[in-house]
Amino acid sequence: MTKESTTAVFGTGEVRRARYAIAAVFTVHGAVTGSFATRVPWIQDHAGVSAGQLGLALAFPAIGASVAMPLAGAVSHRFGARTALRGLLALWTLALVLPSLAPDLLTLCVALFAYGAAAGMSDVAMNALGVEVENRLDKSIMSGLHGMWSVGALLGSAAGTVAAHVGADARLHHVVAALVLTALGLVACQWVLDLRSRPDEEAPPRFTLPPKSALIIGAVGFCAVFAEGASLDWSAVYLRDSLGSSAGLAAASTTAFALTMAVARIAGDRVVDRFGAVRTVRAGGLLATAGGVLVVTGPNAALALCGFGMIGLGIAVVVPLAFAAAGRSGPKPAQAIAGVATITYTSGLIAPSAIGSLAEATSLVVSFGLVSVLAFGLVLGAGVLRAGDRKAPSGEAARETAAAPRA
Repeated sequence: MTKESTTAVFGTGEVRRARYAIAAVFTVHGAVTGSFATRVPWIQDHAGVSAGQLGLALAFPAIGASVAMPLAGAVSHRFGARTALRGLLALWTLALVLPSLAPDLLTLCVALFAYGAAAGMSDVAMNALGVEVENRLDKSIMSGLHGMWSVGALLGSAAGTVAAHVGADARLHHVVAALVLTALGLVACQWVLDLRSRPDEEAPPRFTLPPKSALIIGAVGFCAVFAEGASLDWSAVYLRDSLGSSAGLAAASTTAFALTMAVARIAGDRVVDRFGAVRTVRAGGLLATAGGVLVVTGPNAALALCGFGMIGLGIAVVVPLAFAAAGRSGPKPAQAIAGVATITYTSGLIAPSAIGSLAEATSLVVSFGLVSVLAFGLVLGAGVLRAGDRKAPSGEAARETAAAPRA
């Protein structure tokens, strides 16, 4: 959808309803991820794959997403934003069933590729609509929307934990969850903005590379997602192996980090509205850098936990703001958002393995030193978000947008 195609007039009440509707969509999207993550051990046993084979299979969601996300713009142009989101979200919620049906490694990889493709396309569609609602409300909502995604992931993981605890078959669990989430998603989509392209508007290519401006913005998102993936996947191991903490305390660090991210994102819109995207990300980068330094220098688990909390607080709003900046960086918002999403998905894919490889070659302390360096990259790179910063003076924002390189 181009900016020229989204000039339809919506009343204030309709836009407000659309805000709550898109928040519900984000929650449903996150709940699918949470529902899947908790049943990975069951899926591994059912498919009969080793830990190494499982690691290979778990790369396929990001591969599928990266391949499919550039298609989202063409789908939205063809069917309209509301209809496209309704269909893509339903594909995503129903795709939850696929991994638990896989009987072997090959079918598991195929299932996870399709699962990731549906996730990526629906991700682009809902973020594009989120940016449009934010523009019409003229206040920050993207951080809160991503916070609702985190809430959905927590709800989905809680339900999955209960299902695993009672020994429920993941196939039955995921069928029930998929049906419930599909119904909720279809209801929520009734009130999202119904944006349509003009009849004379040229359709975007079915598959296209993102504009160069999206690559620059995506680099900032890369730093944040790398720090997030490293902290989520390795914080427990770091506390246990490097600081000798108990297994219970180590496990609690992951949950605490996820909760910190969710709370910070929900509260982040007020901060962004007050200080603007650039200053918020710079301050967050400094906080995350200080947290990383505390992790690698702290002599005990308590200080390391504080450090991980500071990382979570510092990076929480970066990805939502990167999506918002991409959506306002040029005439092709869907392509720009897809580009940023592809980069962040790639970062999330490589972060855990990169941290592990570096730790094996050196130590986990050195690995989290790298996280600190990337966190400082947010301080240096925050200025690229100015093109989409509603707090920037109108002339400055316009100059940044005009100067942004495009493909």
